[in-house]
Amino acid sequence: MTGDDDGYGRVTSGFYDGAYARLRDSSGDAAWYRSLAREARGPVLELGAGTGRVLLPIARELEPQGVACVGVDRSPEMLNALRAKGLPANLRLAEGSMQDFDLAPERFALIFSAFRAFQHLDRVEDQLGCLARVRDHLAPGGAFAFDVFHPRLDRIAILEEPESEDARWVQGGDEIVRFASARRDPVNQRVHVRMRYERWRADVRVADEGVAFDMRYFFRFELEHLLARAGFADLSLYGDFQGAPFAAGASDFVVVARVA
Repeated sequence: MTGDDDGYGRVTSGFYDGAYARLRDSSGDAAWYRSLAREARGPVLELGAGTGRVLLPIARELEPQGVACVGVDRSPEMLNALRAKGLPANLRLAEGSMQDFDLAPERFALIFSAFRAFQHLDRVEDQLGCLARVRDHLAPGGAFAFDVFHPRLDRIAILEEPESEDARWVQGGDEIVRFASARRDPVNQRVHVRMRYERWRADVRVADEGVAFDMRYFFRFELEHLLARAGFADLSLYGDFQGAPFAAGASDFVVVARVA
């Protein structure tokens, strides 16, 4: 097996779409963000745009109306995977981090960060930095939408989860099998995730590559406090992407925030 790749570098960008077509599309998140973009009636920005799983359909839908869309991501490999799909004329990409991007003087009716990208901001300074940049880039009346996972106590109490298969799919004629493991640090509210991808061809394993990254988890009132510190006073919190109220069994915090 090759050494661990940077979490969102070459390995992840090559397998991302195949994995999350199976593991995330059924959540309805892409459709939910698309509906917000449709309602915003103005420019749209995604932070952590990745391979465009969410942003690209939005840009294609809004292209006939001439609505500008921008995607920001710190990973050039992920952005290159998005470019390879063919960008509509209204979509522009920028390499940069969520906590210090600068697109001035542009302002956006909707800024969103899909599929838990905000959880890659480990330090409070970076979280507040991101929220400050969002505020600076929102048009009057604009909204910031994002989602993070709900840290269920029974799950985060398991400090070590051994490697197990969590997805398999066919890609380029090969079968890809993904394995995942997790190590939790409850003191720092951090999960260290490792993923391993096996590529099988005619029943022979021809590649074995790993990636690793950390994710910070949040509790409800911690999130609300962060948003309040950053000047967001109008907050809607949901438990899924169908607009259900947040409840104890929810798997996600789904947030829409506006500046007072």
